Order: sequence, then structure tokens, then C-alpha cells
Amino acid sequence: MTIQSGTASALLAWYDAHARELPWRAQPGAALPDPYRVWLSEVMLQQTTVAAVKPYFEKFTERWPDVFALAAAPDEDIMAAWAGLGYYSRARNLVKCARAVAELGSFPETEAELLKLPGLGAYTAAAIASIAFGQRAVVVDANVERVVSRLFAIEQPLPGSRKQIRIDAASITPEQRAGDFAQAMMDLGSGICTTRDPKCLLCPLIAGCKAQKTGDPARLPVKPVKKAKPVRQGTTFWIEHDGKVWLETREGTGMLGGMRSLPDDGWHSGGDGDRKAPHAAKWQDAGVVRHTFTHFSLELSVKRGLAESTEINRSGEWWPIDQIESAGLPTLFAKAARLVLAQD
Repeated sequence: MTIQSGTASALLAWYDAHARELPWRAQPGAALPDPYRVWLSEVMLQQTTVAAVKPYFEKFTERWPDVFALAAAPDEDIMAAWAGLGYYSRARNLVKCARAVAELGSFPETEAELLKLPGLGAYTAAAIASIAFGQRAVVVDANVERVVSRLFAIEQPLPGSRKQIRIDAASITPEQRAGDFAQAMMDLGSGICTTRDPKCLLCPLIAGCKAQKTGDPARLPVKPVKKAKPVRQGTTFWIEHDGKVWLETREGTGMLGGMRSLPDDGWHSGGDGDRKAPHAAKWQDAGVVRHTFTHFSLELSVKRGLAESTEINRSGEWWPIDQIESAGLPTLFAKAARLVLAQD
């Protein structure tokens, strides 16, 4: 029996017995899930764990139960609700896509039409088409890359191997239950065919797995050596006045775009920041917070000062300090806020 002929049936039988219960998922045999919930979950799950996504997904769907409600929501409310989930360009694209779908009246049902939506890439289009609409589409995420690399013993390193991974993934994707098959591959990669110490004896695909026969499946996929991330320095300013702190809303594009934040020295524009503080004050050093972004790490010095008046020479707003948790600060600035407040 070839890999192609046996994989789908074996994996779907395993999935029928072991499918994870997730708030956005329809269990095997149930009606297809709401495309809005599939789309929202897939956007949130990009580079983010299931455990981290669950509370955000539940908060979003409770507040905005369908794509029309989300499309009608103010940008700042969506960005604030997204705070802490990271990769904020996803939230900006979420808004654009929701409004495009609302204008169309519904989600398109085919992979090709889904790809026309703003901010919706090849992976997400394939996932929605297969999972929400039952279309045959080849869904390849990091889990699927790992499973396919091992199943076919693909020796070429990533990212160069991705073309072959997609060809091999297409060869085992069935015409029927393609959505269940995609989710089964994700579950297999998440719980069985893991990055380290894969549980091969529990795997439904062990009989046809070429990497397992070599005795070292964890070696695949071959990944390039990671380069050390550069470290940037910057400064952020905690400006208090009468029980409130000064917050700014960042420009809609770029680092943490569209999010509320503490004012800073412009570190995000590339290199060390050089913008002056938005207010003349006697600054105190509150400490340093560290945060890792995709391409660099940041050491952010936190300066604390008192404003004698409410006049600030940059646009922004005064926010009650005792309600700072509701401001929707991204993780970096939430760390800075906690650093300051811990000193009171």
C-alpha cells in the first residue's frame, strides 16, 4: 500500500476517535462550522498557540458574534480587544477583511474567491474553503509541514522544501472530508508528530512513514540555523497627572500600528529612537522591560514623570490609571505599565 492510498483513510479514522474539541471546530460527522468562526480562529492561530487563542476567540465571538458585527465595530475597540495576542498586523487585516465580507454579504465559498479578500493569504483561504465549505483544498501550516516532511522523508531544508511539501500534501489530500483531513493533520502534528520526541508508536501513519523507518524522525524537517536577533534600545515615558496617564494611538501601519501605547522615542522606526519626550518633566528611571519581536529584541527604558498641567505637545488622551487594564495596551507597554505600578 502506497503512502498516497493509505494515508487519508487511516488518518480520518484516527481523527474520528481523537479529534480535539475546540470552540471554533465542528466535530466529525457534524454540520460544517460557521465560516466566520473558522476565519477568525485561523487568523488568531497564525504564529500563536491554541491555549493563547481560546480566551481571545471566546471574547471576540461573544462581543461580535458574526462578521457583520465585527465589520461595524470601531477600529480602536477591535485593536484594544486584540491587545496581548501579538502580531498586530493580523488585527488590522481582520478589520479590512470583515468589512469586505460584510460588503459582499457573505464569505466566498471557493479558495480562489477567498484569496481576493484583503489580508487573507493562501493558507487561510485553503483552510476556510476546506473546513467551512467542504471544498477540496490543500492546507499546509507548520504542523502539516512537519508531518509531511517526515512521512515522505523530505531531506531538503526549509524553506526550500516547501514546494515539495505542498506537492506531497496534495497527493494525500482526499476529495471527500478535506476539511476533516486538514484538521486531522493539524491535530497529529500538535499532539503526536511533535517537534521533539514524536510519539511514533501512537501514530496512525507509522506504517507508511519513511522518516520513522530511518530511526530518527525528529531530525525532520531540516531547518536553517537561526541567526541571532539584533537588540534595539528605546525609551518610553509614563506621564502622570491627577490620577491619569498619557496614552497615544500609534499610526495605523508599522510596529504595533493602530494600538494605544505609552509615548516613546521612536525606537520602532528603525535603529535607536531619537524623538524627544512629549512633555518636559523631571524624569525618574523606572527600570527596563525586555520584549522579543519577530526580527529583533528590544530593551525599553521606562521613564516616569509628573505633568503640571494637561497640556501635552502630541496628540493623545489622558487615561485613568486605575483603569489601565481596559486601555488595550500591547504586551510591551503593558509590561512597562506593570513595572511602574509595582513601584507604588
